[in-house]
Amino acid sequence: MTGARDLLTGGAEEPVRILDADGTVVAPDVVPELDDETLRSMYRDMRFCRRFDERAISLQRQGRIGTYSSLAGQEGSQIGSTYALDDEDLISYQYREHGAVVARGFPWEYLLYWAGHERGNEALADLNVLPLNITIGDHLPHVVGAAWAAKLEGDDRVAVAHFGDGATSEGDFHEAMNFAGVFDVPAVFVCNNNGWAISTPAERQTASETFAQKAVAYGFEGVRVDGMDPLATYAVVRAAREKARNPGDGQRRPTLVEAVQYRFGAHTTADDPSAYRDEAEVERWKAKDPIARFESFLRDTGRLDDERVDEIEDEIEATLSRAVERVENYEANPDEMFEHVFAEMTDGLREQRDSFRRLYGEYGDAIRRGDE
Repeated sequence: MTGARDLLTGGAEEPVRILDADGTVVAPDVVPELDDETLRSMYRDMRFCRRFDERAISLQRQGRIGTYSSLAGQEGSQIGSTYALDDEDLISYQYREHGAVVARGFPWEYLLYWAGHERGNEALADLNVLPLNITIGDHLPHVVGAAWAAKLEGDDRVAVAHFGDGATSEGDFHEAMNFAGVFDVPAVFVCNNNGWAISTPAERQTASETFAQKAVAYGFEGVRVDGMDPLATYAVVRAAREKARNPGDGQRRPTLVEAVQYRFGAHTTADDPSAYRDEAEVERWKAKDPIARFESFLRDTGRLDDERVDEIEDEIEATLSRAVERVENYEANPDEMFEHVFAEMTDGLREQRDSFRRLYGEYGDAIRRGDE
């Protein structure tokens, strides 16, 4: 790839793009040098994301998991950006970037989290992924702290934060950006601009021309990328990572990446997007579907065919079926609700636990008896 750092310029410019909507290469000079197996692996993970999304929404509608945030349409940015990192790099995401977990191996316990068990978050630690963050933007200062710690310790790790465009209206965003710029931390901030923060359109979120150009105020670079193009996202995030880790001027400089994309579905399974956006707009963006786009590129370059696609689909279905089965066979321990509220359990919590044990025991007995 030629002039990688040249990609990290111009927050107000057109998004960096390598693949056109039909999968045609439009910027051959910046195509990342990835082997065929890696490219196919990226494609597999993107398809896995979409199928996981479909299964999770179906499970929620059946009452088998809780409220869920759909990622459909954002597979390119999530998989492309995660593949651009090294395994030891730390990822902190908001709640929609399931692709970061998929690209890091997708432990079955992740689905367990969406069924209401915190063990699903615990399983992410071995992947260098922090627990998902429901509160908007709260994780950004923590990412800066982790990056600053890596710098002070002489660690080569980079800390990466994913967040939505709505998070840029939170104080945490501005505090994190300011500290990142002042202390030259090795961090990459990925703003997933999917067009909507629930029902608020991006143009009502900021008066800035772009979200990327906000980086200028904090003394570092911002860049826009076509988030529905996995190759472009990979190239930009990889360049940002290298800048954070191997600075040319003696400083580990952060970068703000604005991944321009679209959320195909609802904000969450509790949302009705038809109340605030036009279906014609959705269809226009679906014509840029990142999976179809990437598949066209792989087929045209001889890296993918029907047989391989069928193999990938079969493997994905088997993996997801096993995960769902394990989740539904998981037996929760109610004591866990009380064990980690404080470092040491208080008398009040102990009383609550014991009371719940008695109630839960009676409820369990009733279930075993078949009582209503």
